[in-house]
Amino acid sequence: MNLTNATRFHAAYTMGMEPSGRELLVVVVKATFTLPEDGAEPLPAAEQTALVEADVFEGEPGLSAPVLEGDFAPRKPKCDVILNGTAYAPGGRPIDQVPVRLQLGAFSKSFNVVGPRAWVNDPFGWKPTRPIPFVKMPISYGNAFGGRDVSDPDEKNHRWYASNHAGVGFHSNLYAPLVEGKPLPNTEEIGNPVEKPDGKYRPMSFGPMGRAWEPRYKLAGTYDQKWLDDVCPFLPADFKEEYYQCAPADQQIPAPRGGEEVVLVHLTPRGRTSFRFPAFAPPVTFFPKAGPCEETRTSLDTVVFEPDKGRFSCVARASRPLKKNLFEVEQIVVGKMSRGWTRARELGKLYAPSIAKARRTARPRTPQEEPS
Repeated sequence: MNLTNATRFHAAYTMGMEPSGRELLVVVVKATFTLPEDGAEPLPAAEQTALVEADVFEGEPGLSAPVLEGDFAPRKPKCDVILNGTAYAPGGRPIDQVPVRLQLGAFSKSFNVVGPRAWVNDPFGWKPTRPIPFVKMPISYGNAFGGRDVSDPDEKNHRWYASNHAGVGFHSNLYAPLVEGKPLPNTEEIGNPVEKPDGKYRPMSFGPMGRAWEPRYKLAGTYDQKWLDDVCPFLPADFKEEYYQCAPADQQIPAPRGGEEVVLVHLTPRGRTSFRFPAFAPPVTFFPKAGPCEETRTSLDTVVFEPDKGRFSCVARASRPLKKNLFEVEQIVVGKMSRGWTRARELGKLYAPSIAKARRTARPRTPQEEPS
């Protein structure tokens, strides 16, 4: 099968599968835009970031905070909004705490970013030290509340914070020498500060969730002996497509259509950055070997802001159920080809935009085809 990309962006296709076992042909298109100065129009970046083929982590895969998730999910019911970045103190002056906010249209999320602290124990119990003022602070699930407590020699007593395995500040074993001086998270929910090592707090970040974290892993379905005996290697019947959403639930939104206001507060050195979100839903045309062409539009389902790199990316997707297999589709066109190309294809002819191009792409004649 041939994929023709008529856009300036990256495009590729892959295979997916429904819980029913039906295969999907999935087309993914990714565009990178510059993060504009306040109020300006975002423009396609000169360097387009590649499609992500495997999950990216801050450190050891599976044990550290995810940074980017692979772009080749079969489907996403909603649009994930992700931000990987840094909190900046207003005016560049050190501060012990600053609120940050990410807004895209009707979606808005805020939390506090706090300077470095540590747990100390006094006669009244555990409490955090005063935060050390900072000028900028990375935002990540790696420095949000959570983590794992593996201090007990017996592995049966090891504990993980269910909604963030990669964070800091969580301790189930409160034996003083094991907790004293250990770091607290640098992010916390507004109005609900972290005050207990064994407390329950929402991990606050704008990044992607781990695949094995709660509540995401519950959407992956049931993999028991019945699944091994009767269903494997297909997905279980209770698999939910929401599992493919890598953002936390409060960062999953209806697909933006373009024109929505984007606001970043204390996420750039300017303090506040705002602009209008661009429309991005390139068309895709499938050409089956038998039957007419099938025109559709992709759906925008992933937005990743990277303010420190001066860019953001948009990933749009189209899925086509297959009747038999991948080979029933002869060609995929992403974007719009010229009328000449379309007409030539309908007539079963090769298309070239000029005589010079036609000469360069013409098939060399065999000796038998040479005129006598």
